[in-house]
Amino acid sequence: MLVTGATGRVGRVVIDQLLDAGVPVRALTHRSEAAATLPTKVEVFTGDLTVPESLDPALNGAGAVFLVWTAPPRTAAAVVERLAAHVRRVVFLSSPHQTPHPFFQQPNPMAALHADIEQLIAATGLESTIIRPGMFASNSLTWWAPAIRAGEVVRWPYGAAETAPVDDRDVAAVTTRTLYQDGHVGADYVLTGPESLTQAAQVGAIGDALGHRIAFEEMTPDEFRSLSEGTAPSSAVDMLLAAWSTAVGQPAYVTTVVADILGTAPRTFRQWAADHATAFTEGSSPRRPRPAPAS
Repeated sequence: MLVTGATGRVGRVVIDQLLDAGVPVRALTHRSEAAATLPTKVEVFTGDLTVPESLDPALNGAGAVFLVWTAPPRTAAAVVERLAAHVRRVVFLSSPHQTPHPFFQQPNPMAALHADIEQLIAATGLESTIIRPGMFASNSLTWWAPAIRAGEVVRWPYGAAETAPVDDRDVAAVTTRTLYQDGHVGADYVLTGPESLTQAAQVGAIGDALGHRIAFEEMTPDEFRSLSEGTAPSSAVDMLLAAWSTAVGQPAYVTTVVADILGTAPRTFRQWAADHATAFTEGSSPRRPRPAPAS
């Protein structure tokens, strides 16, 4: 199995879980020094999605690929052509842009790219599985951890907006199963956490994990745009604000896919917060918005 995005928040866990299942793993990394961060059993290749021919050594002899697109769109067609020439199956980390819930229906350049890549994959005849995570629980590290570490009030727009954050580990576990188990060819899986929570309630859950209350204060959309200027594309900021606006007053879209595939309940946001409590008290991370998901 070849894992692209091998050092990312999903790909890195997929590697560990494939190894645990006894599946031989290859990793594609953009930089050779990344090999030092991966298990010694992993066969590491250096390649670049913007240089499609650089993928050939990693693809030769591979049976399936976990594709995480982390590059501009211009080489997507050439990369998918190369995948089709070398492997039988691809599992693609996409987004829920087809989901009939207003939260996922905002204009979004990343979703448009994902849709294009899905069409490219379908046109090749590759056996494929599409993985569509909703909002990642780990986004809260980027969004709220800096203020929490500094002991400040968490100021954020649309505190009443409801989402169903999914644990990165559950996304990785479903991905891993679809890579090495039969029965997932042609499947299209939307992954969410098990419960709908407002953004203010998510901050409260982090406070519970840390053992103290975290104050939450509503921020206006214009303040959020000013805060994000220079740190995130304006299109991503507008998409997030529009999505949160539509999510106020209605429950988030929730699926049972994680439980259906894994046979165990998906982790709650409270579980995720408890497991990552030290990340809100140590280290540093940039204070900038991140569109959903990512990957």
